[in-house]
Amino acid sequence: MIELLAAFNALLPKDLGSRRAGGGLAYGANPRQMLDIYAPRAAGNGRPVIIFFYGGAWSSGNRQGYGFVGRALAAKGFVVAVPDYRLVPEVEYPGFLEDAAAAVRWVRAHAGEYGGDGGRIVTMGHSAGAYIAAMLALDPGLLGNDRMAIRGLAGLAGPYDFLPLDDSATIAAFGNWPDLAETQPVNHAAAGSPPALLLHGDADTRVKPRHTRALAERLRGAGSDARTHLYPGIGHASILTSLAVPLRWRAPVLADVVRFAGEVTDPSR
Repeated sequence: MIELLAAFNALLPKDLGSRRAGGGLAYGANPRQMLDIYAPRAAGNGRPVIIFFYGGAWSSGNRQGYGFVGRALAAKGFVVAVPDYRLVPEVEYPGFLEDAAAAVRWVRAHAGEYGGDGGRIVTMGHSAGAYIAAMLALDPGLLGNDRMAIRGLAGLAGPYDFLPLDDSATIAAFGNWPDLAETQPVNHAAAGSPPALLLHGDADTRVKPRHTRALAERLRGAGSDARTHLYPGIGHASILTSLAVPLRWRAPVLADVVRFAGEVTDPSR
């Protein structure tokens, strides 16, 4: 899968309004604790920031395969960070979340060097990366005061409510944690949670749309803003690849994310 994504990314036409502004930037000492930054080609400062976390069942993936995501969003006016993070079996829960939180803190501190505003961040992710993005936005213990910078969550096909653990990926990542309820995004939905845009395909059999419905219902029940889109005929991978230039006709994922992220990071809010 990693090789396929790298080839997919390499062969895609690039969004011309974007550039890679920084590559292999260390946010920690571990070789996996690096990120890439994408920015609009036009000069500018104070732009809103999106931090995108890729999926891979918490056990695979690398940032190099997701340049098409960074470029797609950067071409729409955002500064975008795509971090790597430590994976199972090197770490289990909460190790990958600790890395993700460290990446957010780094981006918040350094966004201005790339034209971004570190006080206006949207966490975004696909699949296991959507889980990470959701936990960062919803669990106040992960970021502490830095959570104030999270203005929104954009989740693509995320697993948000997966107890009991019933497959090898979740057992490997979470099975040794003593209180499994703590690991579930649905259990962190609360009043005052950042606005959430939860996207899913109705043909997704890997992470079923019930996850998006469950988190949205919990957030709305707590009085928080949760918006959902269910795309017809879209599966688990195609919701992500619909961000790529040649495949945007399949579903308006990019347009929906850009509209949401622009709204929640509007400095007049």
